[in-house]
Parts: sequence; structure tokens; C-alpha cells
Amino acid sequence: MAFFFKKKKFDKAKAAERKKRAKLREVTKCRFCREKADEIDYKDLVSLQRLVTGQGKHLSRKRSGNCARHQRLSMAALKHARYMALMPFCG
Repeated sequence: MAFFFKKKKFDKAKAAERKKRAKLREVTKCRFCREKADEIDYKDLVSLQRLVTGQGKHLSRKRSGNCARHQRLSMAALKHARYMALMPFCG
């Protein structure tokens, strides 16, 4: 038994509307860029704890919302804090 599916027609109006919606999406900025922070201090445990999971893993850029530059700086600050025993290596 063969199944035949009807081909959907391409609607230009709907495609244009979808494209507009994609452009209107609000651009989110990195939290450190919003604060105009040049450095991330390893002694600032409150901001570092927001970037770490309950197990002590560093959050990804997608989940934390950081830009590439501040993601690298936060990783270095986290490593310093762990080495100085301010943050745990694991949960």
C-alpha cells in the first residue's frame, strides 16, 4: 500500500513574516560586557558561582550568555580561584 503526500505550496508572505520575526529577536549582551568589565577577578566568588554548575563544572557560553573573550577570562579566573582554594574542584 503506497502513501502519497500532498506537496505544500510555498507561501511568500509567510516566509517574509518568519524572516522579520527572526530579525526582531532581541540581542543579548554578555553580563561582563554590560558592566564594561576589563577583567574578571578570581576573588569575586559571587560572580564566579553563577558560572559554575552544582557539580563544579564551568557553564558553556550558550548557557552562561558570555561572549568568547569573557568566557576565556572567566575560565582563567575560575582556575585561579580553585588553585587558591576559594572554589571547589568538584561539587
